[in-house]
Amino acid sequence: MKYYVVADVHGFYDYMVRALTEQGYYTDEEPHKLIICGDLFDRGKQSRQIEQFVLDLLEKDEVILIRGNHEDLLVDFIEKLPTYAPMLEYTHHYSNGAVHTVRDLTGTTLTKMKMNPEEVAARMRQTDFYKTILPAMRNYYETEHLIFVHGWIPSVANGFGGNASDYKYDPDWRNSDGAGWYFSRWYNGMLAAHQGVLEPNKTIVCGHWHTSYGHANFEGKGEEFGKDEDFSPYRAEGIIALDACTVHSKKVNCIVINDNELQRH
Repeated sequence: MKYYVVADVHGFYDYMVRALTEQGYYTDEEPHKLIICGDLFDRGKQSRQIEQFVLDLLEKDEVILIRGNHEDLLVDFIEKLPTYAPMLEYTHHYSNGAVHTVRDLTGTTLTKMKMNPEEVAARMRQTDFYKTILPAMRNYYETEHLIFVHGWIPSVANGFGGNASDYKYDPDWRNSDGAGWYFSRWYNGMLAAHQGVLEPNKTIVCGHWHTSYGHANFEGKGEEFGKDEDFSPYRAEGIIALDACTVHSKKVNCIVINDNELQRH
């Protein structure tokens, strides 16, 4: 099977389409699927376009969706919206974009979100994203030689998110519980890979952490953010990282991979 793979689109539909077009996705007449390694929304302003794009692919069974940490953030926001509403502009959900995604997908206003949070939450639960896309997301997808995740595979680590370090491999990661997968979606896969958390005989394809981190810290190529920054896909032993930090770089990374399918998870 041929796979086109993107990650961390974050509401930038046009940039995603440009990347897919450059790789020949729309003119490819051979069987193929798109894999999206998490974080569909929460930065750009084209949530509705992405929602419809994904729905169309789901109907044709041409997309594999990996759940990202921003999907977790969005669910948390909706489930606790009445609690967050009084100070909405000062929450991490506002700064991380979940508030704007809900506004885009429900057609509501910030004022209504604050005054009638239960109504807005109920409306969000009726969106195609909540009813169809979110249930279709999985923790990981595996083929003969590849594993697709958002942050990284569940591991033993000290700290959380960007502060996590001292990663240690867990051979039973596929059977990790919900908490294990939740934490893994925040991991820096490039750091974890260089600390030895790799799956034998497999390459892990991930998103979540800007690829300039790997180029700067492990290849000595430029700065993470600066005039010589490099947001192209990062490749090393056992890893391909894709997050182009689209809100900053104005690009989405897309790679094309051929591999044999396995039984779905």
